[in-house]
Amino acid sequence: MSQMLNTGVRWTIHDVELFAENEGTRNEIVDGELFVTRAPHFKHQQTCGRIFQQLNIWSEFSGLGEAVINPDVLFSESDNVIPDVVWATKETLALTLDEAGHLTGAPDLVVEVLSLSESDQRRDKEAKLKLYSSRGVKEYWIADWRSRKLEVYRREDNQLKLVETLFSSDIIISPLLPGFSCTVNQFFPV
Repeated sequence: MSQMLNTGVRWTIHDVELFAENEGTRNEIVDGELFVTRAPHFKHQQTCGRIFQQLNIWSEFSGLGEAVINPDVLFSESDNVIPDVVWATKETLALTLDEAGHLTGAPDLVVEVLSLSESDQRRDKEAKLKLYSSRGVKEYWIADWRSRKLEVYRREDNQLKLVETLFSSDIIISPLLPGFSCTVNQFFPV
C-alpha cells in the first residue's frame, strides 16, 4: 500500500535523504511527487524473484546484459524510483551505472509487479508508465500475480504503448531479448 504525499511541495532526492531510515518502506519520487510504499505482499516478492530468475538465467546464457531486483533509478532530482526488476544491456550499464551503484538513465526493460492497493496500481499504470516512456525505457512489463497476467508495453513512435496482454499459458518473447522465452505462468507463484 502506498501513500502519495502531495502537499503542493515538489520533492527532490535531497529531501528524501533527510528522512530517517524507516524499515520496510520505500520512498520514490515521480515528477516531484513523493510516494511512500510499505513492504509488498509475499506473493508480490515471489513474482519479482521469479521474473528476475528467468531474466538472469537468460542473461547469463546470452551474455547480453544484467537483470537486478529493486535498483535505484535516478533519472533526475525529482524523478527517483525503485522498480521491482530491471534488465539492461552491458552498453546501457556502462553509460548509466554511477559509482554509488545507481542507474542514472533508462534501463532497457523495467518490470513492475502490481500491489494490492488501487493507489499503487495507478502509480504503476499511470505515473510510472509516463515516466518510463518519457525517459526512454524500451520495454515495460506490468505483472499481476493475482490475475496471472502480464501487460507488455514497447516503445513505438517515441513512447511506450501497450502491445499485448499475456496470460498464464502464453509465451513471452521480446525483440529486446533475443532468444528469451518462457510461459507467463513461470513468473507467478503457485
